[in-house]
Amino acid sequence: MEVDDVSVREQLFHNRVRETFICVLLFTCLYILSYLILTHFKKNADYVTDDIEDATANKIALWLCTFTLSVAVCAVLLLPISILSNEVLLIFPHSYYMQWLNGSLIHGLWNLVFLFSNLSLVFLMPFAYFFTESEGFVGCKKGVMARVYETAVVLLLLTLLVLGMVWVFVALLNNHSARESLYDMWEYYLPYLYSAISLCGVLLLLLCTPFGLSRMFSVTGSLLVKPRLLENVEVEMNCAAFEEASLSRALNRGSTACWVSVNVEPLRTQFLGVQAKRIALEMRRRASPWQRNLFYPLAMLLLLALTVACVLMVCFHVLELLFDETAMPSGMRDPRLGTASFSMFGSLGAAVQVVLILYLMVSSVVGFYSSPLFTSLLPRSQDTNLTQIIGNCVSLLVLSSALPVFSRTLGITRFDLLGDFGRYNWLGNFHIVFLYNILFAGLTSACLINTLTWAVQGELIRAFGLHKLPLTVSRTTIPLKLLLANGLSKIQ
Repeated sequence: MEVDDVSVREQLFHNRVRETFICVLLFTCLYILSYLILTHFKKNADYVTDDIEDATANKIALWLCTFTLSVAVCAVLLLPISILSNEVLLIFPHSYYMQWLNGSLIHGLWNLVFLFSNLSLVFLMPFAYFFTESEGFVGCKKGVMARVYETAVVLLLLTLLVLGMVWVFVALLNNHSARESLYDMWEYYLPYLYSAISLCGVLLLLLCTPFGLSRMFSVTGSLLVKPRLLENVEVEMNCAAFEEASLSRALNRGSTACWVSVNVEPLRTQFLGVQAKRIALEMRRRASPWQRNLFYPLAMLLLLALTVACVLMVCFHVLELLFDETAMPSGMRDPRLGTASFSMFGSLGAAVQVVLILYLMVSSVVGFYSSPLFTSLLPRSQDTNLTQIIGNCVSLLVLSSALPVFSRTLGITRFDLLGDFGRYNWLGNFHIVFLYNILFAGLTSACLINTLTWAVQGELIRAFGLHKLPLTVSRTTIPLKLLLANGLSKIQ
């Protein structure tokens, strides 16, 4: 009997060590990837200043931002890893090499992501911001530790302020829960705080994702080479070369004349932009006919198919909500992986779910940076200051940590939420979930239809030469019916 107990304890110990090693290895890889991304966008002048104290503070803040970004990337991969792990265990149920892939590992990964995401949002990112802005208390010796003390005091006051506001909000909703929360903060304070943060993230995804789905067409079109029917690269490159030569002559005159030396710097910036545009156009001109005539239509059709698939799945989920109680998002305490597929189409359906989840995340990021409110946060290569990096990391973490709840609420997957992700109070409200699905389907359909109609009208305007008119051509001045009638008359 004692031998059996020892063997069981040894097995549990080895399982825990293995799961810890896998989580550390995964997070280390994501940390290195995040650090490479941030070093590509950071402004090097902030880290090589003459003030050693400022440079050290900026480096510490950059390490905290790297940690936050790696947690955000891990949160994006939570659902894909869980769905693919379940399918792998279904295909290889008794494989010796797949014994490390189990429900305990996946459940622990969800708990770690939940813990680190809230730790980054509540403590690390505010600490990084206040740490870079602090200088130490008046009368104290200057240094890094003086900044740490001031930041700790400011962060403590901010924490008390936030907790007080949450307690007042809970007291307005439910006085009994508010009284109990004074004695049991873990059971009442933190669930409300987590629910509020997750609800903000899910609402932000609701606003950014439909707009991002429509913007994906234009963003992808700018990266690919369009067919010659839709774009004349030769004319654009000649215009860019002419503009570059004109700016070059202006720079040469400005460098020799003292009275125009003030305008040299804006001209140099404009010259560099035009030169980069000309180089990009030359690369697009050298593209093969396969890239021009095949890749662009296939990419547009793929984006359209993914967007339509998302809308159809959400519409189907709306019907499920009306007739099936299990369609509501809920938490799952014991993930039994390898028992059944989470898609009615098997492994193929699970692969489609993973692709759609990642596509929705990319679309939400595109929509976030394309919106007028957050355009200023758009990072630039080697020209992003530390405050913008902190803002970007916080925004990406809010979006990515809400992605599992977002995907399960819309019915993109039937994989239930693990750990504390399923403890959000608003997930059990049928009216909120149903209205959320209706709004997403309506907003996405409206944005998609608007994008397609604008694209068709723009191509008709260019085809008939109306873009060369001196007046601004808009939808109100030239209706779509008039364009079609003009086109038919030209054909006849």
